[in-house]
Amino acid sequence: MEKENTIDAFAALAQTTRMDAFKLIVMHEPDGIPAGEISRILNVPQNTMSTHLGILSRAGLISSERQSRSIIYRADFESLRGAINYLLKDCCAGHPDICAPLLADIVPCCPPKETFNG
Repeated sequence: MEKENTIDAFAALAQTTRMDAFKLIVMHEPDGIPAGEISRILNVPQNTMSTHLGILSRAGLISSERQSRSIIYRADFESLRGAINYLLKDCCAGHPDICAPLLADIVPCCPPKETFNG
């Protein structure tokens, strides 16, 4: 089932509005972002955005939670991690040195935040 989940995830992201929405949702972690705000920021009609968010949700990339009259969307990093790991598993037919440049590009993108231990 990993293969199907990976295909679903990348297929969902293979559209400009959905990719923009997903990136926006990720930027608003961990609090999430209301559907109406996503629609407003991306300048997409709410009914159209609802369709796009549904596709991302069915692909497992985002989750939603009702808070009063709003629906708050959050990224599902476990699902994203699973799709990426599926592609990188047994990287380059057992030759991890071939994937080294790819991994080197990924690692510095998001250094962990330093925590204060005082």
